[in-house]
Amino acid sequence: MLNWKIKEQNLKGFLNKQTKRIHAAAGKIPADLVLKNANYVNVFSNEILQGDIAISEGEIVGIGTYTGKQQIEMDGKLVCPGFMDAHIHLESSLVTPAEFARIVLSHGTTAVIADPHEIANVMGTQGIEYMLQATEGLPLDVFFTVPSCVPASSLDEAGAALDHDDTETYMQKQRVLGLAEMMNYPGVLNSDPEVLLKLESAKTLKKRIDGHAPGLQGKNLNAYIEAGIHSDHECSYLEEAKEKLRRGQYIMIREGTAARNLEALYPLLLDSCYTRCIFCTDDKHPNDLLQKGHMDYICRQAVSFGVDPIRAIQAATLHPAQYFHLDNRGAIAPGYVADLTVLEDLQTFHVLEVYKNGVRVWAENKQTEITVPCMDEALKTAAENTFHLPKLSPEDFITGDAGVIGMLPGEIVTEYKGIAQKVDLDTDILKIAVVERHKNTGHIGLGYLQGYGLRKGAVATSVSHDSHNIIAVGENDEDLALAVNRVAENKGGIVVVCGGKIEGELSLEIGGLMSGRPLLEVNEKLENAKKAAYRLGVKEGIDPFMTLSFMALPVIPQVRITTRGIVDVIEQRYL
Repeated sequence: MLNWKIKEQNLKGFLNKQTKRIHAAAGKIPADLVLKNANYVNVFSNEILQGDIAISEGEIVGIGTYTGKQQIEMDGKLVCPGFMDAHIHLESSLVTPAEFARIVLSHGTTAVIADPHEIANVMGTQGIEYMLQATEGLPLDVFFTVPSCVPASSLDEAGAALDHDDTETYMQKQRVLGLAEMMNYPGVLNSDPEVLLKLESAKTLKKRIDGHAPGLQGKNLNAYIEAGIHSDHECSYLEEAKEKLRRGQYIMIREGTAARNLEALYPLLLDSCYTRCIFCTDDKHPNDLLQKGHMDYICRQAVSFGVDPIRAIQAATLHPAQYFHLDNRGAIAPGYVADLTVLEDLQTFHVLEVYKNGVRVWAENKQTEITVPCMDEALKTAAENTFHLPKLSPEDFITGDAGVIGMLPGEIVTEYKGIAQKVDLDTDILKIAVVERHKNTGHIGLGYLQGYGLRKGAVATSVSHDSHNIIAVGENDEDLALAVNRVAENKGGIVVVCGGKIEGELSLEIGGLMSGRPLLEVNEKLENAKKAAYRLGVKEGIDPFMTLSFMALPVIPQVRITTRGIVDVIEQRYL
């Protein structure tokens, strides 16, 4: 009986709201809010039109001539749908989701589809729970895709593993829209049972499956797509994107911090296939968010390359909404959620105001307050205590002959440079180490790195894709030990040391990935640490920490390092 009463109350509430919307749309009653005399972007007809935008109960109810309980004069300002980021790892911002929301709202973003892959590698399902709770009720819609590859490789040593039962459980949650990037394309091609079961769960639940298959082509690409994978965000050149698009995939054009593909792929937006193109960032670091922006930046860049502004907006609004079956988002039309961004023009994409569910949540020159979601205290405690390893000594980093990872300028791919016996500054060979920090195994992978440029001291970070153990590079074992120990002492983060002295550091106490401090403060500490690394010799043009973090990812060729040593990625074996 109680359940029936609840259902009855919910039904009554729905009918009242829907009746109100219909009557407001018909002009029988005033709308809750009317944006008067707006120039608005119609993403269906590729036009800029003029009219009043009427909003009731959080939805757009009509466009034309309307009166409202509240009326805001637009004076011809340009209104477009709120921007969406189709694929991002929120952890890459190095701040909490609430702080991330505060920043991106100011850039017109009203929704993101997040892959909590990073924190899941640290905490498993607890990490996913953390992100679900940390994003609940924000004035930014945070949808999710479930990480498909935790760990990324059997050669990796993550803090947890997710099997197909885990992914299926989370894909049934309301805010989860699909299965995240399937990096394990060898597992797909070799019909790995666990991989196929994850894919089948997503297909059965009618959820999207995002791809991650850089360079895959020909019959192997056919096989990968046949398994049910709908998109790819790893295209770095035009012909690769065209081949995948011709085989039915949506192309997520990525313009983030670590990888920028817009300049290579923008010609897709000049062609008739633009309807299959979607914008995403993948990752966005603090300085990038502050200096460039978010989806507004991608739209601005696309227009500077000659892309029609409305097509750019469609790639950041309608197309991601359609791809993820968010059928009442991404457009300005009756029945669509009233998520709106007010722009100064379609060249600068300068954001003036942002409305979420018909409520103004950001306006230029006005402080935006974000209510931090309530979280389970046990979960918060777990997220802030993810380091389990002993204090290390310089002797733990002693090594003899070991393989050399050769960095390539401007690339995250590497090459194998043979064997080295010791650090050699004349040939830019440094020691590199990955220290297992999740389960106190005592594993320390040791090798050498060429091309980083450090002349003295050491650099260490717990942002170490994808398993997020501690990765460190140094000129001497004493500073290596100090840097690693300091990262652990800080419960995660970035440390630069020289001669036994800490030259710069940033604490990332949430999973070793994020800070609870404001973005401006995090960025200041991060930039100071970068300057310290450059003073110690790291080459200009190399991000001291981002570059280092990818050296531990054993799914990017040719060679990497894990907690057990140097890995041949192509052969998936230790050297």
